Amino acid sequence: MPDEKPHKYEPLPIPSYEEAVGLSAPSSSRTSTPSAPTTRNIETSSTTEREGLLAPGGRIPVPTRRQGYRPPPTDRGSEASDEEQDTFLGQDDEERRRRSSEDEEHEVRREMLELEIEDPQDGASRGGGGWGKRISSLTFSLGRRWNWRWRPRIPDIAIRGRFSRIGPETTAADGTAPDPDAAPEGEGDAETTPRRRFRCGWPVIDANFCIVLGRCFAILLVMAIIYVIFMSDIFTSAAQRMAGQMFDPESVRVHVQSMVDENRIREYLRIVTENDHVAGTEGDYVLAEYVQDFFRNNFLEDVHMEQFDVYLNYPKPGGRKVEILDKEGKVTWSAKIDEDNIYPERQQTAAFHGHSKTGDVTGPLIFANYGTREDYKRLYDSGIPVEGAIALVRYSHGVPELKVKAAEPWGFKGVIMYSDPADNGFTKGEPAPNGRYMPEGAVMRSSVTLGDWVVGDVLTPGWASTKGAKRIAKEDSEGLVKIPSLPLSWGDARLLLEAIEGFGQPCPGEWQGTVPGVEYWSGNLSSPQIHLVNDQDEVEQQPIWNVMGKITGVEQKEKSIIVGNHRDAWVYGATDPGSGTAVMLEVIRIFGDLVQRGWRPLRTIEFASWDGEEYNLIGSTEHVESNMDKLRENAYAYLNVDVAVGGNVFKASGSPVFRKSLMRVLDRTSDPYQNATMRQLWDERNGKLDGLRGGSDYVAFQDMAGTSSLDIGFSGPPFPYHSAYDNFEWMETVGDPNFQYHKVLAQIWALLILEFSDRLVLPFDIESYSQSVNAWARDLESWVENKGANQAGNPPFSTDALREAVLQFAKDSKLFEKWEVEWDAVVLGGGGFESAVYAARRKSHNNRMANFETHLLDLEEGGGIPNRTQFKHVVFGPQLWSTDDNEYFPAIRDAVSAGDWALAQKQVDKAAMILKRASRKLVGNN
Repeated sequence: MPDEKPHKYEPLPIPSYEEAVGLSAPSSSRTSTPSAPTTRNIETSSTTEREGLLAPGGRIPVPTRRQGYRPPPTDRGSEASDEEQDTFLGQDDEERRRRSSEDEEHEVRREMLELEIEDPQDGASRGGGGWGKRISSLTFSLGRRWNWRWRPRIPDIAIRGRFSRIGPETTAADGTAPDPDAAPEGEGDAETTPRRRFRCGWPVIDANFCIVLGRCFAILLVMAIIYVIFMSDIFTSAAQRMAGQMFDPESVRVHVQSMVDENRIREYLRIVTENDHVAGTEGDYVLAEYVQDFFRNNFLEDVHMEQFDVYLNYPKPGGRKVEILDKEGKVTWSAKIDEDNIYPERQQTAAFHGHSKTGDVTGPLIFANYGTREDYKRLYDSGIPVEGAIALVRYSHGVPELKVKAAEPWGFKGVIMYSDPADNGFTKGEPAPNGRYMPEGAVMRSSVTLGDWVVGDVLTPGWASTKGAKRIAKEDSEGLVKIPSLPLSWGDARLLLEAIEGFGQPCPGEWQGTVPGVEYWSGNLSSPQIHLVNDQDEVEQQPIWNVMGKITGVEQKEKSIIVGNHRDAWVYGATDPGSGTAVMLEVIRIFGDLVQRGWRPLRTIEFASWDGEEYNLIGSTEHVESNMDKLRENAYAYLNVDVAVGGNVFKASGSPVFRKSLMRVLDRTSDPYQNATMRQLWDERNGKLDGLRGGSDYVAFQDMAGTSSLDIGFSGPPFPYHSAYDNFEWMETVGDPNFQYHKVLAQIWALLILEFSDRLVLPFDIESYSQSVNAWARDLESWVENKGANQAGNPPFSTDALREAVLQFAKDSKLFEKWEVEWDAVVLGGGGFESAVYAARRKSHNNRMANFETHLLDLEEGGGIPNRTQFKHVVFGPQLWSTDDNEYFPAIRDAVSAGDWALAQKQVDKAAMILKRASRKLVGNN
């Protein structure tokens, strides 16, 4: 840890007379000005680097000599004795001294008389006592110092009624009572004349008592005001803001960017990929403990594991089979199924499908291309019956679960999937692909959960899977498929494709793959019989573990920026998700270093290592369901990385509000091998911020909690996806040998975190959101027209309401962003000073900006996408059967695809109403 007292000073020398009075001195005798600190490596000189982060003017000054030093009257000064000084006094001086002494004695006596020190009876009668004397003396001494002659007096008050003088009774010489208004003899003589007092029905009023009472009241009032100020947390907030403002935001960005160490990322990835870590397994828990310790060692707060008990499946030893049977039912060939053991000394997970159906089925083999609904229909239209068959399909072009689900209504008994070399970029006749792509023996694992229908734990749809939570029967879950499936390598698939050559019909060109030595035929019910077995353990309450930690903000600690990456992998997962985990650990190290130096963000940063993502985005979804109200109220943004580095092309998808901040960050970062910024490369590719549909941990945040979400990473040609070949050696030799793209992504991710956690005004791009919604609405209108809107026999359908809402949003977004221009002019243009009024308005502005996405949720009773009510967002969300990641207004599209035009119109009107309402709230019009 750095020295707790980084600024150490040498003892200050006693100044000479010339130095003290500021006389010129030879340059050689002056103390030289300390030079500015030199920037050093972060681990060798944290003190100087901390100074480098301090804002201009925020450094602690080096102490200088005390000011106000006065020399003695002569050069001899205090060295002369009293006797020596007396010899310099003449007779006139003696006389002046005597008179001065007499004057001083007379002045002291006069003061005592004025203070009535010699009248103890009178002083006692006033009740002032010692305190009254001291306070009066203080007042008089201040008056003498500042030449004040005014003394407080109680004005004369005429009191009617009977009264008498206090004191002994007296009579005049003639025997009559004295005139009470006549002045007694000796009036004004303080030594002989008692002060006149009157007794009446009113309390006795004394001037000095009132003064004391007034001063006590003033002291109490000041103390009360100070108490109220401190209890209102004004000083606490100000102190916190000052602590954050010690660090110049631009210096922090430069520091964060320069701190990224690719060698550390390499080491983190090596540790993360040492063992397999499928969700819920021992390897997964051990890795969770490592991540938890890392969080704690890097100064994150409230570090803990968050456990949920969810439905998971695991293959039993010997429980998976794919066999070719002869006519007598004897096995003539068995698929290898599992991959060769990459590391003989380590355990390696089996190849299987997450959330697959247990089953033991036999049927003829039929090749169904990519297994889409259109592919199955094409087989039927070609006159090829499929009921009772086993489907062999290729990965790619659609999500695996829909390939299984689409086979069910046609009567298929089971599905086998493989990765065809054609989908890895290879053409027919080339040598068998290895290296960067899926080797012949590699098996792509995946989940076949219907994640676009039910996300998270399939037995607790819509609520968190905590201890004691209600659970539905797995037979009743809409998220599970009804027929068994298994994955194979393309090496195994080649034997199956060869077995059906000559059966059915030759495949059309678009169905042709590139498995070497194979002619692609469709097969039919006369094809060889396939025996498919999937026997597995199904655990309904298997623990999984999210790891959480945070850095508390100093201005709005309840508001948070959430940063996440999933930890579980199908095997070793160097690319998916290990590259993202390693980058996140480096980002946490950098932010932890800032915290150790005293830096704090304006808003809280929450870091999350999710579990169970590969099955069905389980860990992140259960967290959202467990914290739904809090997230909808306080979560400003979610920044996700899944595959950090799978190539060298930067990709981003998310809510349009991130466009402005993303472009600003890309301007600051550069490609490690090209002489260009990431922004220049983005623009050259006509890069755009893609929309969010499904596939990673942002789904629950964006579509259920309404938290604006962003997903970033580098992509490229296919890699050994979800196989044992996606390991550390592959990344170190093929994927990103020098870990330079890992470094760039860490810079981008860290800078984005600073954008949303530490900028005074949130950099959300509301106008870009308006432009995007406008474009998506026009695309929806064109798509609907091609689906037969308003054709004969269909109910009338119109998107006019949505068009009107989009136009209203365009006007409101421009009005909303004008305030930021005003704030820049007043605060930044005014030297950086922000008044309390503008600070309050800024926070309100930020809240309305962040809440806009939440206000796009359909939260009415039973709201959400019909039959999939977990998904509440009216703009973003998965379509029921879509394979396009950039389709918007999912509820409308689902209804149109189903031919339910009345429901489609209802969803258009609802989306328009919700968009209008969110737009009005954005500009403060509720």
